[in-house]
Amino acid sequence: MRAERVARAVGPDNTASMTTQVEAATVTTEIDRDTTGGLQSTVDDYVVNLGVAEAALDAVDTAADAGGQSDTAPTEDSTAAETTTDETTQL
Repeated sequence: MRAERVARAVGPDNTASMTTQVEAATVTTEIDRDTTGGLQSTVDDYVVNLGVAEAALDAVDTAADAGGQSDTAPTEDSTAAETTTDETTQL
C-alpha cells in the first residue's frame, strides 16, 4: 500500500525515459538515458523526489493518526483551498 502511494506521488515527475512498477512493498523505476551525465542527473532528481514523497506521506499518516483521514489522493479542488494566517480575516 505504501509503495503504491509513493509511486503515485512521484509519478507526475517521471519523464518519458522512466518506467515505474510496484510489486508488494517495492517501487522499481527504470531509467533509460543516452549519457551517464543525463542518467546521473535524472537519478539525483528522482532520489530527491522520493524523499519529498516519503516526507509528505509521513505527514499525512501523522495527521491521520491524530484524527484526520489517511490514504486519500488529492482532488482537483485541493489546490484551490483558501489559506489564511490572520484569524480576523477568516469568514
